[in-house]
Amino acid sequence: MFHLFFLQMDTTKVLQKVEGFKSMGNTIMQGGWLMLPLALLFVVALFFFFERFILLQKFGKIEENFMNIIRDNVVSGNITAARSLAKNTPNPVARMIDKGLQRIGKPIEAIEKSMENVGVLEMYKMEKNLNILNIIVRIAPLFGFLGTIIGMLSLFNGISQSPEGFGINAMASGIYVKMITSAAGLIIGIVTYLGYSILQTKIKKIENKMEAASAEFIDILQEPTR
Repeated sequence: MFHLFFLQMDTTKVLQKVEGFKSMGNTIMQGGWLMLPLALLFVVALFFFFERFILLQKFGKIEENFMNIIRDNVVSGNITAARSLAKNTPNPVARMIDKGLQRIGKPIEAIEKSMENVGVLEMYKMEKNLNILNIIVRIAPLFGFLGTIIGMLSLFNGISQSPEGFGINAMASGIYVKMITSAAGLIIGIVTYLGYSILQTKIKKIENKMEAASAEFIDILQEPTR
């Protein structure tokens, strides 16, 4: 008996969830044709967020003792081993250090400049496609407002043509439906902005690692060899 009771409760919860999803889907569809470009903007934002997030996760991974091994090899004069380690470490810090290792023997200023150039290129790689997210942050709410304005114009045009057919409840219902695109645009803009901020934070952390590694490498070059 208790088994049947709990089974009935679970079935009721599932049906309630299904009805909730149906209601949400119907509400979204009532937003009109501008919900399609908004949905496309959301899909594009998700794609570029995860594409950048996965890349930055990979770029941000570096062994804690990476610079210690580089120091030991450089100080002992084993530049080949240091370059081998840098080449086999796939992240911006290692690529910048590798450029510095290639320039060993030249003036410190020239080495710093070469590493700085690599750092600029690596920053470009990391920030690639972030502008797309920034654009979506700006235009998604505008699309939403545009949908609401178009819907309100259509609603008031209908009222002007047949005012007797529009009571308070009908007008309130119509305005509610027309506000759906504004809400969707704002939600997409907010979510995209949060994703954009997360990526910017990760890029800043990697940039700090690059600056710290560059300064440490220059100090290593000024240490006496063994």
